[in-house]
Amino acid sequence: MKPTLLPSRPHLGVVWAALAFVIWGVAPIYYKALRQVPAMEILMHRVIWSFLALAPLILGGRWAKEFAAALQSRTHVAALAGTAVLVSSNWFVFIWAINNDQMLQTSLGYFINPLVNMLLGRIFLGERLRPAQKVAVALAGAGVVYLSLFFGSIPHIALFLAISFGFYGLIRKVMPVGALVGLAAETLFLSLPALIYLVPLALEGRGAFWHQGWQADLLLMGTASVTALPLLLFTMGARAIQLTTLGFLQYIGPSLTFVLAVAVYREPVGQGQGVTFALIWTALAINSADSWHHWRRQRM
Repeated sequence: MKPTLLPSRPHLGVVWAALAFVIWGVAPIYYKALRQVPAMEILMHRVIWSFLALAPLILGGRWAKEFAAALQSRTHVAALAGTAVLVSSNWFVFIWAINNDQMLQTSLGYFINPLVNMLLGRIFLGERLRPAQKVAVALAGAGVVYLSLFFGSIPHIALFLAISFGFYGLIRKVMPVGALVGLAAETLFLSLPALIYLVPLALEGRGAFWHQGWQADLLLMGTASVTALPLLLFTMGARAIQLTTLGFLQYIGPSLTFVLAVAVYREPVGQGQGVTFALIWTALAINSADSWHHWRRQRM
């Protein structure tokens, strides 16, 4: 009898998911290298090259039937058009924030995101929050309110990233469409606006592509890898490990971004940010511990 690979799959799943979050966490380095290119232009290239990278994978693989079925359903097309708007706006704000020295806000946004997901699940899916989860959401809210009062304005970048990605995840959660198929459809829908934006720039000689050197060209084309590769790794990992384990791993990304912002790019951390991050991290610790105990009780 041939040895089975099933016992090792959870370990591989952890590796795959962790790699996905590491790539997402260090992605700011990639976009910093493109800071001479306007954020909207980077976004449009990200859409085009991502679709070109995903198309052969989808059409030539086992996802072809699912992709065709998704495009034949009016409900799915409408929902994917909505998620395309959500994810593209999230990408744009993320890229803009990175290249305008607002990396700490992007980190804060993705730390808040799991708590936003819980709140959206409660509101729209009727999922009940356990007492510890209510405390975690309240602490996160207190952190945002404190930062808003400290600076006199709300952390709009962080909240936009957390809320837009939260709604994106909510819609995709209730849709019977896989992650890669969904992303391929979203980038397909966005490709026409991207071409309408990029072609005149190219014809007028104002675009970055072909005009800022081969390094910039390769980086713009490589945005497809930064988009599709971590998603593929995440999908593979999510299928092989428990949701609770995935929940712990998701903090790798914003943690790496936070370290980059402070240690490498020297973004200042004042009292307001310090207190807010402390409250958010406390909330995440409470939520993680509660999720772990809940998972153990279910197994027992």
